[in-house]
Amino acid sequence: MRKSILLVFAICFSAGIASINAQNYELKSPNGEIKVAVKLSDKIYYSISYENEELLNDNYLKLDLKGESLGANPKLANQKRSSVNENLKPIVPLKYSTVKNQYHSLLLNFKGNYSVEFRAFDDGIAYRFITNKKMEVEVLNEDFAINFPGNYLAHVQQPGGFKTAYEEPYTHVQTSEWKPADKMSTLPILIDTKKQYKILISESDLSDYPCMFLKGTGSNGMHSTFPKTPLEFGEDGDRSLKILKEADYIAKTSGARNYPWRYFVITKDDRQIIENTMTYKLASKSVLQNTAWIKPGQVSWEWWNDASPYGPDVNFVSGYNLDTYKYYIDFASKFGIPYIIMDEGWAKTVFDPYTPNPKVDVHELIRYGKEKNVGIVLWLTWLCVENNFELFKTFQEWGVKGLKIDFMDRSDQWMVNYYERVAKEAAKYELFVDFHGSFKPAGLEYKYPNILSYEGIRGMEQMGGATPDNSIYFPFMRNAVGPADYTPGAMISMQPEVYCGNRPNSASIGTRAYQLSLFVILESGLQMLADNPTLYYRNEDCTKFITQVPTTWDETKALVAEAGEIAIVAKRKGDKWFIGGMTNNKEKERNIEISLDFLNQGKSYEMTSFEDGINAGRQAMDYRRKESQVRNGDKIQIKMVRNGGFAAVIE
Repeated sequence: MRKSILLVFAICFSAGIASINAQNYELKSPNGEIKVAVKLSDKIYYSISYENEELLNDNYLKLDLKGESLGANPKLANQKRSSVNENLKPIVPLKYSTVKNQYHSLLLNFKGNYSVEFRAFDDGIAYRFITNKKMEVEVLNEDFAINFPGNYLAHVQQPGGFKTAYEEPYTHVQTSEWKPADKMSTLPILIDTKKQYKILISESDLSDYPCMFLKGTGSNGMHSTFPKTPLEFGEDGDRSLKILKEADYIAKTSGARNYPWRYFVITKDDRQIIENTMTYKLASKSVLQNTAWIKPGQVSWEWWNDASPYGPDVNFVSGYNLDTYKYYIDFASKFGIPYIIMDEGWAKTVFDPYTPNPKVDVHELIRYGKEKNVGIVLWLTWLCVENNFELFKTFQEWGVKGLKIDFMDRSDQWMVNYYERVAKEAAKYELFVDFHGSFKPAGLEYKYPNILSYEGIRGMEQMGGATPDNSIYFPFMRNAVGPADYTPGAMISMQPEVYCGNRPNSASIGTRAYQLSLFVILESGLQMLADNPTLYYRNEDCTKFITQVPTTWDETKALVAEAGEIAIVAKRKGDKWFIGGMTNNKEKERNIEISLDFLNQGKSYEMTSFEDGINAGRQAMDYRRKESQVRNGDKIQIKMVRNGGFAAVIE
């Protein structure tokens, strides 16, 4: 008898869980630093601490179904503790080819056929509801309610309503001042505790359920809000639908299911936010049997530069026509870029995906691309896809490689399901997908790894609205939860006070070295080269650097990181290392020393680097390309001017 009691105690202890009393439970991360304390009373409460410092207190969770409220006066039936320590191998490895997944779990099973599962990782906490009901259920609301023990700073993205493409600039609000009447925020949210800790909040394993948004409570906390399920639609132009009628529920769904994970990445070092893989660790495993056909890569994009190559080798009228697209294919072929994208204008109308624009001749371009080893990606509105759902089969027969689907601008249950239907149907016909006008990634890209990227970011198409002051948050927020199609690669660089850029002479804010760095720092399975082939030919040293940067990686190491200020990241593919650094408009110049201690010992390496030139603070086009020999443990000096950058390859 005594042996079995000791064994139970050992299991509890090894799983990082000690039951304090009947209604209080504790769950610790494997390294013991992060703790969630769960309290069952009138609701399911939980508090989160790091090294015994409470960061979130008396948070609660509840799921309101039609006819019952799960989490109100909970009655515990039993609990189950477990631990997992495994290595995962992502099919599209955006950060690492192998991800360590180690956590302790506490599953609380309640009377009423529902459960709440908590997981504690060394870099955060996650929880989800699980229901085991026989019939379909209507979810009226879900309470995700968190409270802050002090006045924190929240970095948020605040749309004017649920119709949003997640492209608003970040705003920065004191949590004690965020009132219920103020605008809500999309996910992810980054919380600065003003001590040494940061908390990144997002969701994963989102399926058959709306995206979560957060609002301020007015009393130093946040509370969830969700779009209702749409029931009736009306016409709204050529790429959208109006919602005419909504249900009183946020989801009608299976009664036996797992709900989305709500997670907190918690760190005392901003580098860990960049390196985190929480969305992946909590996502559903891939449902695709054969994934060998999924080939991430770079893509030359014509929209940003208005399909306008020019110069002595362009002896045709450029525009959205056959000669111009062949020119893009030739450019892609020369630099080993696997794809070109044909944006709006390749089809005769946005309503009909089967009748190409006669000036373009898609079939001839697919044939020509095959000859040159360049695949074709086609742009479509989501509405066109929805009204022609058999197009995936047709496009496979044509020889198309992937689709860019645009203007969803919603994240209710119907639209979340649309993403999954598209991913599933596209996979059936071996087509990859890039979602534009989209919400942020929430795990579907791991269930269907043919989803290579999402926009849902204030990208370079915003021209002067895409500032380094805003973009410096991407490695710590938007890109920290999944792939982002920012569309980098501008060859005309300007400082903000002199900015003037319009298609076809599109320009970006930030230095040339900053633009090069984005290819290393920003994660996307489909990475655009947004500028004109003419300018890439004229800047061949930059183009050669850009086109050798991989889109998938074996290893990611954040070297220097301060959210909202600076990010310097090293990434490895095979035996090559790349370094990218970016910074904001705040300091006239930053000089940072980094150590190359990640290189193999006993080997000599060649480093080719691009850094801000002596005049880059005023003339953002100024850069210096350098070649040098480096070894493990060498220290190098990185100089970045305001809105500046640094990029290097080490081989």
